[in-house]
Amino acid sequence: MAQALLHQLRAEGHEVTVMGECSGASCDYPDVAWVVASAVANGQADRGILICGTGIGMCIAANKLKGIRAALAQDELSAQLSRTHNDANVLCLSADLIGQTLVKRIVDLWFRTTFEGGPEGGHATAAFPDNRGQLLLRTARGDVHERGAGGRSL
Repeated sequence: MAQALLHQLRAEGHEVTVMGECSGASCDYPDVAWVVASAVANGQADRGILICGTGIGMCIAANKLKGIRAALAQDELSAQLSRTHNDANVLCLSADLIGQTLVKRIVDLWFRTTFEGGPEGGHATAAFPDNRGQLLLRTARGDVHERGAGGRSL
């Protein structure tokens, strides 16, 4: 899947750098996710794509980095909404659960879709860590609730 995706992206004119290639062998996915997410977070890359068995582990690991909005997309609608509503900058894909044809369509749509921004499209700021390591949750109405370690309200 990765090789076909690499060929597709380059054919479409994208500049692609492979980081943490596992060549189908088992590998430590948090390390791969960290390398790709770090490149996106520090501006070395505009967007990243991560692939693992389900895509879930990569997504969780990538979202640990500040500035990363990784989204798991298993269909075209989730790929589109991850961009329009959440400004996702890392796309996570399943190598085991979706086929190559669908992956091609998801990736193509994800790269063509832009963030809507504004009040209706501002979901990307709904949850963000502050400088104390706490999580601030902003509801659709704009209310802000703080949560500390273990989900305790502050």
